[in-house]
Amino acid sequence: MLVDVLLTAAVSLATPRATYLQDMGGPVTFDWPFPARSTDDRLGLVLGDAAIRATCESGGSVWAATDRGLAMVDGDRVRWSEASADGLLSSDCRDVAADRAGMVWIATDRGVSVTDGHGHWLRLTGAEGLPVEDVRCIALGPTGDRWFGTSRGVCRLREGEFSYFAGRRWLPSDDVLDLAVDRNGAAWVRTPSGVGQIASKPMTLEEKAERFLTRLRQRHIRHGLSVECRFESENDLTRYRLDASDNDGLWTALYVAAESFRYAVTRADDARRNARDSMMALVKLEEITGIRGFPARSMIRPGEDVNQSGGEWHPSPDGQWIWKGDTSSDELDGHYFAYAIYYDLVADEEGRRILRETIARITDHLLDHEYSLIDLDGQPTRWAVFGPQALNDSPQWAVERGLNSLSMLSHLNVAYHLTRNERYRRAHDELVREHGYALNAVTQKVLIPGEVNHSDDELAFLCYYPALLYERDPDVRALLLASIERSWRIEQPERNPFFNFVYGAVTGKPCDVEAAERTLREYPMEIRDWRMENSHRADIMVDPRSGRFDETQSTRVLPYSERCFLKWNGNPYRLDSGGDGLSEDDGAAFLLPYWMGRYYGFVTE
Repeated sequence: MLVDVLLTAAVSLATPRATYLQDMGGPVTFDWPFPARSTDDRLGLVLGDAAIRATCESGGSVWAATDRGLAMVDGDRVRWSEASADGLLSSDCRDVAADRAGMVWIATDRGVSVTDGHGHWLRLTGAEGLPVEDVRCIALGPTGDRWFGTSRGVCRLREGEFSYFAGRRWLPSDDVLDLAVDRNGAAWVRTPSGVGQIASKPMTLEEKAERFLTRLRQRHIRHGLSVECRFESENDLTRYRLDASDNDGLWTALYVAAESFRYAVTRADDARRNARDSMMALVKLEEITGIRGFPARSMIRPGEDVNQSGGEWHPSPDGQWIWKGDTSSDELDGHYFAYAIYYDLVADEEGRRILRETIARITDHLLDHEYSLIDLDGQPTRWAVFGPQALNDSPQWAVERGLNSLSMLSHLNVAYHLTRNERYRRAHDELVREHGYALNAVTQKVLIPGEVNHSDDELAFLCYYPALLYERDPDVRALLLASIERSWRIEQPERNPFFNFVYGAVTGKPCDVEAAERTLREYPMEIRDWRMENSHRADIMVDPRSGRFDETQSTRVLPYSERCFLKWNGNPYRLDSGGDGLSEDDGAAFLLPYWMGRYYGFVTE
């Protein structure tokens, strides 16, 4: 597998002969890969006052890109090519390069033209997949790659497919002035803000997962919780503060599941230890609130230096912790998902005892309070409402009816699996037979004209996995299978490896493994929240309908390396998003589907 990585992102000075780089390791000097471009006197005399921008040689002829068209010069004879319907895209030619096969590549303001010099032409525009048509420069790689520098980033043609590199994840600036490719195939890109290098490095998915895990362990663990961090400056990755956010419990649950699957596959001691430590952090979230069966969203120590999110924060009864309330359905969906996987794959008998007691307290809390989480004020939290009176009778909960019905059936299946307490089985059966929860679940995925909520999609697949893993009633199972079949068919174009592998694991059907692996390959190595813009691209079709947050979106999912980093709860069709690059994700969103895929044999290495 080849993974594209950014190797250099900052430059202090660039000259025609050498470039002086300033990176985290200090200043570095290297020779610029090509000399300053120039033309000879002969061409100037032949072409008159046309502005010659670049030249190349092919088959004994000299080709010149000018502001008035393309010239092929053979001795004193000149053959002009200007813009035409079946030839050169534009007379505004900026660069020209010839390959070993005798093809001449021409950069224009309307795309790339390719000719063999004998009247045959190829046109590369947005219709053919070129992301940006305002091309300024061209570089031909030693293994067949074609690189195009544009006014909005860099495009690469490799094995018939275009890739797009733009934004601070990839370049110091999108305003590309020139580029070159070295003997190893790495592209060096010159911009007004400095030089960046983009290179492909051979790497297996397992090696990629190891890098994510190393980074997560280095700077994303706080009291066992797996959290985001925020850097103090763009180029210093040693100075940062950890987050205390709304969904620390949910994201930690994904990490626990990932390490549990890794332990099941590899039997690595560190995987078991990591999973245990973070599972105990999830258990701690319920222990410290002082409300039996009520897990907190997050927890911090008094005076702890963290990026503390807003909302309801309360001191624990013993004064040792401060915990965040108003716990949502998101947290519960994550907790129950992780409890099930850790219990089956990792936990020893003592760990199982702790989980049985914890899940019993939480599930009893829900059943004792009409299937709701009751906060310190004695009222249900905003989103953790699962009772039939609300879901079936209140218009307020109509949109969440299917998902929350699925969630509660899933949670009761997990609770019964761990404890064998018949109370949970009876509650499950009552919700199915008297309140239509299994029927509600079939249409849990909301479509237009309803609000398409990608966060709910992730929650649904967190619940599908244990719901179907433990469901033994064939009639209920048939309805749950109908639900996941419907949901996955809608989600399938997103190439989501987590959704695909959950679907394959619980149905036994083909789950588009190739598409899932493609997403894992594309998943960016750098998972900072860099601003990424794609709405200007010539190769996309903009959806006339906006997303849930009024965002512009495309009609197809772009490669995951070309968009802002998002967890699986984000809108993969969103075109423009991101921030200043100072926040970094924990990476569990990659680790979970990778190790789940390994566990079920979907991914083999």
